[in-house]
Amino acid sequence: MKKKINKFLLIASLLLFFVLQSGHAAEAPAREYYQLTVYHYSSNEQEQVLDTYLQQALIPALHRINIKSVGVFKAIANDTAVVKKLYVLIPLKSLTAVTELTKKLSSDKAYLASGAAYLNAVYTAAPYTRMETILLQAFSLAPVMQLPQLKSPKKERVYELRSYESATEKIFQNKVHMFNEGDEIGLFKRLNFNAIFYSEVIAGSKMPNLMYMTSFENMADRDAHWKSFGSDPAWKKLSAMPEYKNNVSHIDIMFLRPTDYSDY
Repeated sequence: MKKKINKFLLIASLLLFFVLQSGHAAEAPAREYYQLTVYHYSSNEQEQVLDTYLQQALIPALHRINIKSVGVFKAIANDTAVVKKLYVLIPLKSLTAVTELTKKLSSDKAYLASGAAYLNAVYTAAPYTRMETILLQAFSLAPVMQLPQLKSPKKERVYELRSYESATEKIFQNKVHMFNEGDEIGLFKRLNFNAIFYSEVIAGSKMPNLMYMTSFENMADRDAHWKSFGSDPAWKKLSAMPEYKNNVSHIDIMFLRPTDYSDY
């Protein structure tokens, strides 16, 4: 009788172990959302107001509600462009967090005081000429943001934001599949592209569309990485597969540099 009980307990323990293990295996990280805001501006005065607002008001307020990794970047082309651009990337855990963000900020007295010049700007002295908001959701096989492992000073770094549009929604999903199941993400990782995120655009002016961001020590480092990518046997094999042909109709490439007060 005792042997039967011990055998029963052993079987029960093994079953419990396998149930717990399968449960842990199924617990994949939830896919993050990203709010990407693009400010268009043209004057030094606008740039100063934006920098002050972001550095002294918005980022500290986001940190207070446990949003830690906020990226702020300026287009490298700003040096010669008439219309300049500034990018703010905010990671969020859910769509609810996106909708609640404005409410939380509006109840933060320190934020309202520190950001007064921006928040209370009059129409004749607006801090920007246009503001875009793009909402993204992380890819299933890259569900959370990864901070880059870079050693160079921020003023030398190059962050490359890419936007890939497709001709139809179905073709777009094929390109997303190429990144995930086709293991294009794995290729970027193996070649150490220091990718920050890969995502689907779920609301924006350019759709269907995906966006991702990689990062490099400097422009020479960026060029060397892409040269290795283009000649890699895995990429040559992947890009030659008939099922992935013609799944991108338009590409935009934006070279960015982090501000001194960006979190990464």
